[in-house]
Amino acid sequence: MDWDKLRVFLAVAEAGSFTHAGETLNLSQSAVSRQISGLEESLNVPLFHRHARGLILTEQGELLFRTAKEIFSKLAMTEAMLNETKDRPKGPLKVTTTVAFGSMWLTPRLHEFLDLYPEIRLTLLVDDQELDLSMREADVAIRMTPPKQADLIQRHLVTFHFHLYASPTYLKKFGTPKTMDDLKNHRLITYGTDIHPPFPDANWVIRAGGVDLAHKSVFCVNSFFGILRAVQTGAGIAALPDYMAREDASLVRLLPEIEAPAVPAYFVYPEELRHSKRIAVLREFLLRKVAEQEF
Repeated sequence: MDWDKLRVFLAVAEAGSFTHAGETLNLSQSAVSRQISGLEESLNVPLFHRHARGLILTEQGELLFRTAKEIFSKLAMTEAMLNETKDRPKGPLKVTTTVAFGSMWLTPRLHEFLDLYPEIRLTLLVDDQELDLSMREADVAIRMTPPKQADLIQRHLVTFHFHLYASPTYLKKFGTPKTMDDLKNHRLITYGTDIHPPFPDANWVIRAGGVDLAHKSVFCVNSFFGILRAVQTGAGIAALPDYMAREDASLVRLLPEIEAPAVPAYFVYPEELRHSKRIAVLREFLLRKVAEQEF
């Protein structure tokens, strides 16, 4: 198989259209179409179903996509490892973490890492859903649950602590709860239940203190960053990690005596990258930065 055609095929499969793939590859739509047609002719199988709304992979296309993605990911990893010199880590490094931690805490500190290691090309993917490290969707993950795969290495990074918070605007309008039972008369903002949360028991507050508050959840958001924004606008009361709440000094901590579950975060990467200097320097950098702040 032609490697150039495979590269174009991978871009089309990920983009879902010839036009968008062409923009990514800096090729015309017709040039992309010709490459795909040539690949289909050489393999003698259709790779895409073509319809008005875009392209859908055929069964054969799905098989080729999975294989090609794995091959190109491994090639990229090999290139990065070959580029790493004895003295200076260099090359691409793809990191994934949750939307809240990535946006609120990690991103503002990465400029320091880039100043220290200017030859590392860093990509940050923020997503509350776990990416597959074994398929090289990322090199490193910062996760709120320990990995289940045996071929992943984990290192405890930090433990998050949660409390209830509300805005002054909300408390002025609805009053300040003094006990968990008082929350029966308040609006709660919780994590959406229709998808997998970034850590177990994300909605601990609706059962805290032996009080069932499930019916008081008036607003569900599938991101803690979104929950923070909702609290800031006075939409209700929510459980937030303390490091996020500190970003807004106006937020009021409520019922500090309530015991919230501590949430550990792990620095995770594949076993085959255990000797990567890029991963080692990122790990040590993050351990230094979390030690500087109370969580």
